[in-house]
Amino acid sequence: MNKFALTTTARTVLRVVLGFLFTAHGWQKFNEWTIAGTQASFGQMGVPAAEIAAPVVATLELAGGIALILGLLTRPVAILLLVNMLGALFLVHAPAGVFAMDGGYELVLLLGTAALTLALVGPGRVSVDHALFGRKDSKLSVLA
Repeated sequence: MNKFALTTTARTVLRVVLGFLFTAHGWQKFNEWTIAGTQASFGQMGVPAAEIAAPVVATLELAGGIALILGLLTRPVAILLLVNMLGALFLVHAPAGVFAMDGGYELVLLLGTAALTLALVGPGRVSVDHALFGRKDSKLSVLA
């Protein structure tokens, strides 16, 4: 494979896998834990405005994950998911240390870093963004 094909493949794989993981976490908050359960959990963890934060986070993770899989509005969605992970890192996980099995931040750090990477490099050619905004003369070409 040439460098261009490898870069395209790497962006697509990162976007789809990260999108899948965020979608799964959003789905879990809606369907396994329920929004009421997520609100209660967020409240116990000390998340401010847990009644508002829980449905916002669940929706962002579910819809944002799907958007990443499709490569739709990848950069803005990735930035929102990065902010979400920074909140989880500093509000909940940092005091528990590194390891996830202890409630630590390793997973949120990895997810946030992957989201930051997508925000910086963009979705790649195999994306809705590229199909919609990929022309050089497009005023929204920054999204591609």
